[in-house]
Order: sequence, then C-alpha cells, then structure tokens
Amino acid sequence: MSDGNMIIPVISLILQIFSLSIGLYYFFIGFVGFLPIKDKNKPITNKNHRFALLVAAHNEEQVIANMVKSLQGMDYPAEYYDIFVIADNCTDETAKRAREAGALVYERFDAAKRGKGHALDWMFEKLYGMETKYDYVAVFDADNLVDPGFLRAMNKRANQGFKVVQGFLDSKNPYDSWITASYSYCFWSINRIFQLPRYKLGMCCELSGTGFIIALDTLKKLGWGATCLTEDMEFTMKLCLNGEKVAFAYDAKVYDEKPLTLRQSWRQRTRWMQGHWDVASRYFWKLIKRGITKRSWSCIDCATYLVQPIRVIAVGIITFFAYVETFGGDFGFIQMNDLAMTFIPGWIWQAIVIIQMLYMPFVVCYERREIRLNMLWFYFGYVLYNFTWVPIAILGGLKKNKTEWAHTKHTRTITLEELNLDKRR
Repeated sequence: MSDGNMIIPVISLILQIFSLSIGLYYFFIGFVGFLPIKDKNKPITNKNHRFALLVAAHNEEQVIANMVKSLQGMDYPAEYYDIFVIADNCTDETAKRAREAGALVYERFDAAKRGKGHALDWMFEKLYGMETKYDYVAVFDADNLVDPGFLRAMNKRANQGFKVVQGFLDSKNPYDSWITASYSYCFWSINRIFQLPRYKLGMCCELSGTGFIIALDTLKKLGWGATCLTEDMEFTMKLCLNGEKVAFAYDAKVYDEKPLTLRQSWRQRTRWMQGHWDVASRYFWKLIKRGITKRSWSCIDCATYLVQPIRVIAVGIITFFAYVETFGGDFGFIQMNDLAMTFIPGWIWQAIVIIQMLYMPFVVCYERREIRLNMLWFYFGYVLYNFTWVPIAILGGLKKNKTEWAHTKHTRTITLEELNLDKRR
C-alpha cells in the first residue's frame, strides 16, 4: 500500500477511536440519569427569593400574551416576582400586547446589536439600578409556557446555594410534525441522560437558552458578555472557567415551541452550530487548561461537549467509509475497495447501531411514561433528523464567523390549559 493510500486508513482509525471514546463516555454518564441517587445538596437557607422574570421578545405579538399569562400563574407568592418583557427591535405589537397582559415592558432599539444576548445584557444593566432588589433573574423566550411550579422548584435550588440553575426544557408542540417530534425526543433525552446525570454527579450542567435562573450577585461579579449566536453555551463556559457550576432542576418545567418544518429547523440548527463552533474556538483550550491545572472534571466535560460538531462530522465520515468498504469504489489514485478502513470490528459498530436504535426510544418512553403510535412512527423521522446534523455541522463550521442573528417566527398560540389538556389525552 502506498503512502498516499495510507492516509485514509489512518484518518479513519483516528476518527473511529475519537467517536467511540466520546460515545462510550456519554453512554455511561447518561446511565446515571436512571440511578436512584439521592440529592446530597442540603438547604442552607429557607426563604422566598425575589425573582425578576425576563422574557426576550422580537416580533412575538402572536405568543407573548399567553407567555405572560403563564408566568402570572406561578405557584409562588406574587410579591416575590415581577415580569419584564424586553421588546427588542420590534416592528409589530409585541410591546402593546405584553403591557395589556400585565407585564412591565422595556423597548429596545439598536440595529447594530441585534439578538437575545445583547437584549439580555442591556436589561441586566437596568436591573442593577432598580429600586427593587432582586436575588435572581429568570430568563425565558416569548414562545414559552411555564409550569406553575417553576419558581417553587427554582427557589429550592436557590436555598441549596446554587447561583445558576437550568430547568427542564419540554415541548409544547411535540407531535405537530416529524420535525417537532425529533426536537422533542432530543430535549427529553437531554433532560434525562445529559442534565440529570451531571447534576447527580456534582458536575456542571448546560444552560439551554431558556428556563434558567442566575443570581444577580453572580451576574454583577462575572458580567454577562454572552452576545454570540449561542449566548447560553458561551455563558456556561464562562461560568465553568470561573469555578461556578450550573445546577439542574428536573421539576422546573418550561415548554418551548419547536419549528414545524425542516427548512425552519435547518436554519435554526445552523445558527446553533455557528455559535457552537465559535464558542469552541474560544473556550476549548481554556477549559482543558483549567481542567488540568485545577483538577476540574467539569471543565474537561464542558470541553468534551464543545467538540460535538467534530464528532458529528466524524460519524458521518465513518459511515461513508463503511459504505464504501462494503460496496467498493474507486476514487482516482485510491482504490477504496482495497483498504481496510473499519479497524474497529464491524460487529462492534453493528452493536452500537442496534443499541442506539433501541436506547433512544427507551429513554423517550421512560421519560414520558407513555407509548403512542405516533411516537413510534415519528421515530423514523428522528433517524433522518439525526443524519441532517452532519451537513449542518459542516455548514456551521464554515460560517462560524458570520454572527448575523436570524429570527425564528413563532405562531403556536396554545395556552397552558390547552397544553395540559392535550397531555392528559
């Protein structure tokens, strides 16, 4: 075999070891999510913390009123929280409808600094100077609906001393289409096999863009400064580098609206991948360095999370190699059918595929405590959805320096009462 022909097998071997190592790590970490490990974090205070509930909204006139109404229905003393809507560069009636619903509305117009991260940074500065002093700020999106027990669950974590807490991110339209079902399967799984295990193991969880709280004193000390396309991920890494951990509150539920079509999903996930690559390029080595020097496994774990786009692409390449090796092929000077590119035995990859195909439906059914025929049908769409991550990861890497923010339009006007009725069916 010539030196040129050795290149592809070596690359294949590296990619296989890389992908398999991370996959096994996540599999065993995720298993902890099913173990009955008791919460070792004891309360250090016993008080009702004061919350500022922030809803970032850009042209959300169709959904903002329902969101404000759901916040007003918190099972928490009304005098201990206020609802703020940031009408960010709005050209519709978002501000008007939010005021009519009972929210305190702050309108912001800045064409040069568009996006949720900039809007939050702007609003945080205003909160610091207010006469009313808040202990925590809670961040939401305009299309959300919030479970009445959200603040009560978050207050429990606050009384345990946590400064930053992510809630359970659920879906308010899981079965509208195969795309919304795929999103829902992902987030249900993330709650069970990503967030919950890390909380149980005392590691840093990940902020998910909405449904989280941050202590005001922590914001003042560290500053927000997270204004990229994935501001939640950026702030998570910033917290970890500064020795703070994101906790997880399983019973603090927020219902998020998922995109209906592949086109909408492609656009949104490309933006996520652009932000992911951007954050990875700025934080990966910093996290590795701190993880080693401070012996912080949370930093190593966060750094591992940042390389997920590379792993997605690697899996895509491995799949391609396996296909070529199975069916043969000739690519110019490289005789592909003469190369042994799947160094890890084929039965291992076959077992991994079978386990993955069975594991995800098990996680979803376990999490939801239900089995619906449409859940099984939509799972085939979920398999296709996962394959689309490969080109999206590549595209996101190529466009990582393009930080133009794109708005995802939300129109699902479902109320919390309608959502709860649908869940009981």
